[in-house]
Amino acid sequence: MPDIDSFLRQFAIWALPVLFAITVHEVAHGWVAWKRGDPTAMLMGRLTLNPLRHIDLFGTVLLPAVLLLFHSPFLFGYAKPVPVNFEGLRNPRRDMVLVAVAGPLANLLMALFWTAILWLGAHLPGVIAYFAEPMELMGQAGIIINVVLFLFNLIPIPPLDGGRVAVGLLPPNASDILARIEPYGFIVLIVLLFSGVLGLILGPPFVFIRDFFLHLGGLI
Repeated sequence: MPDIDSFLRQFAIWALPVLFAITVHEVAHGWVAWKRGDPTAMLMGRLTLNPLRHIDLFGTVLLPAVLLLFHSPFLFGYAKPVPVNFEGLRNPRRDMVLVAVAGPLANLLMALFWTAILWLGAHLPGVIAYFAEPMELMGQAGIIINVVLFLFNLIPIPPLDGGRVAVGLLPPNASDILARIEPYGFIVLIVLLFSGVLGLILGPPFVFIRDFFLHLGGLI
């Protein structure tokens, strides 16, 4: 049976890092699209850091909660994708790559932000040291979720960001073939996940990047 007390404690630690990791990811997509000529996300009010504008009931709430409740070795979530009209971009092929890569890069910057929180938590003066443990735990959680999202979204399978980057960079024939995979992309990812292949691919770079940020934060 899942330990409810442990779940509630973990939920309190992970809630903000997860919410802001997926929120900033989506805002980055919409902001770059706006700057490259497509105002769709801006006109729909999606260029905001208010998580309520980006929450997906399953991907943002239920999926992370279930993974936490059953002590999953990894945590994952997603928000409602921001709408992007690629045909409205000034240079659709090139700008699609810029819009796609903006999300993972935003997660990398968020990992750096949570590294600073981790470092601050370890260096609080004695008077307010009772904030230290929550800050350090949230800092670690923020690093982990953002590194996971950074690497996962760079997998070159549409509709993930890495797939859109690949579609934009490959020669036309190869690009068209990869683009046709999009309707089946998540099925491919589920097979890779449950076969353990995804863990083998992402595990080593995840550990390397995570430990790099933990080292910067003074934990290692």
